[in-house]
Amino acid sequence: MAQRDFGDRFGFLVNEVGRLYGRRFDQLARQQLGLSRAQCRLLGVVASYPADRPPSQVELAERLELTPMGVARLCTRMEAAGWIRRQASADDRRVNLIRLQSRANAAIDAALAIGDGLQVEALAGFAAAERKQLVALLRRVRANLVAGGAQ
Repeated sequence: MAQRDFGDRFGFLVNEVGRLYGRRFDQLARQQLGLSRAQCRLLGVVASYPADRPPSQVELAERLELTPMGVARLCTRMEAAGWIRRQASADDRRVNLIRLQSRANAAIDAALAIGDGLQVEALAGFAAAERKQLVALLRRVRANLVAGGAQ
C-alpha cells in the first residue's frame, strides 16, 4: 500500500495547528501563570457569563466539552488554589454555581496576553492583509460548519 500524505488535507492540517497551538499555550501558561490550558479555559468561560448569572458546573462541562466529573475535579483543584468558589444555587441546592475569585481576573488578563503573544509567534512572516484574510477565511469555515450542524 502506498504511503499517504495527509499534510495538505484541511481537516488534518487544522487539527495539527490546533494541537500545536494548544500545546504551546499550555507550556507558556504553566511557565508564566502556573495554570494549565484547561484551567485558563475554565476561567475564561466563567468570565464570559454575566456576574449576576454564574454558570453551573454542568453548564461548564457542556461549554468545555468535558465530563461533569472532569469539571468537578478541575473545580475542586481550582477552588483549593483560590481561583474560583462554588456556591450552592438558591433554586437547587444540588447545583453548584461557579464564581471567580478576585485573583482570577489578573490571570485571565495574563492568559489573554499569552494568547496575543502566541498569535504573533504563529503568524510570524504573514503580512497584515494575509493575517486578516486568514481570520476571515476561518470565520467562514466556522460559519459553514455551524450552519451544517457541527457546533
